[in-house]
Amino acid sequence: MKKPPLFYGYLIVATCACIQAIGVGSYVTFGVFFKSLLGEFGWSRATLSGAHSLTFLIAGVLGILVGRLTDRFGPRILMTVAGFFCGFALLLMSRINAPWQLYLFYSLLFGIGLSAVDVIALSTTARWFVRRRGVMTGIVKMGTGSGQLAMPLVASVLIAGFGWRTAYVFMGGMAMLLLILVAQLLRRDPARMGLAPDGGIRPEMSGSDSSHMGASLGEALKNRQFWTIFFANLAACFSLMSVMLHIVPHATDIGIQATAAAGVLSTIGGVSMAGRFVIGNAIDRIGNRASMIFCFVMLIMVLLWLQMADNLWMLYLFAAVYGFIHGGFFTVISPIVAEYFGLRSHGLLFGMAVFAGTVGGFIGPVFAGYVFDVTASYRLAFRVCIVAALIGLGLITSLKPAQTRL
Repeated sequence: MKKPPLFYGYLIVATCACIQAIGVGSYVTFGVFFKSLLGEFGWSRATLSGAHSLTFLIAGVLGILVGRLTDRFGPRILMTVAGFFCGFALLLMSRINAPWQLYLFYSLLFGIGLSAVDVIALSTTARWFVRRRGVMTGIVKMGTGSGQLAMPLVASVLIAGFGWRTAYVFMGGMAMLLLILVAQLLRRDPARMGLAPDGGIRPEMSGSDSSHMGASLGEALKNRQFWTIFFANLAACFSLMSVMLHIVPHATDIGIQATAAAGVLSTIGGVSMAGRFVIGNAIDRIGNRASMIFCFVMLIMVLLWLQMADNLWMLYLFAAVYGFIHGGFFTVISPIVAEYFGLRSHGLLFGMAVFAGTVGGFIGPVFAGYVFDVTASYRLAFRVCIVAALIGLGLITSLKPAQTRL
């Protein structure tokens, strides 16, 4: 068989990067809408934080199911359905008038759509690449960074020009159309196209392909290493998602203009693209464990800096360093699961690791919002984020070297 001029895996990577940009980018814009919703309805920050965090938790719970279904049926149909839910939920957000609508439209419906964004994009990428899995995952996660850079700025401009309700109409229609269109390009794995991972002609290993190698669910659940990764990701996302939701309100609270505060969030997204690419390369060179240890150490240092940041330049410096590390964390999770447990049940096991992150990502922002409602400050909440990061560092340092897996 003649080798095709362009490996289809590269189109898979581009498609998955688009899914990340649109899906995650839409999710993080909630921080830009935060003050508009506060001003319109007078709800507490804990109420708004709870809706945002519940979205993340629902996405994590359903991500386990999405991972299982992706292992069995492939990603295209699932991502098409998810794209509809993402767009439809944002369209409905333009009509909310009560907290129950916020929780129904955003937390539940958008959470259903969001559940597929990470699991499908990263699990599919892991099946198409082995030798270059780290860097390709990094490129896919650069899509997340581009979404985090562009979408908050777009949302901020739309809110300023047309109001928050019209902004949600525009974003919902765009998300639905684009996610459904790009989903049609997805394919489960290279074996079904007569290819091998990384661009080979046909699957190796005497007729079987690497997607059937690795641990089963039962084997993984009995392995201490799995639970170490599970709780380390929970600790990381506790800190990461607390910052992502509350950094814009925190910036405006200390006297920074709303558009400049949105720029802090966009800086995180923009710099995270470099973090995703650099950490993706580091994964292939020094391994997942070492890359994750580096991310935790830098996270602890930058959260300490946040305790002192009280003006715009200090927040932008924080955003630059934090964005790099944020991108690194979300790049390393899928490859580390594949390294330790193979591809046999990667979608399901990665979905469970994502669920761990969503538990942390649910608790952290709600806790931070509650702390602010009680103390009128985020200082204590950010200190607790440091403690969570220290716990995560201890966990990931305790990991034993992985057995060789595809």
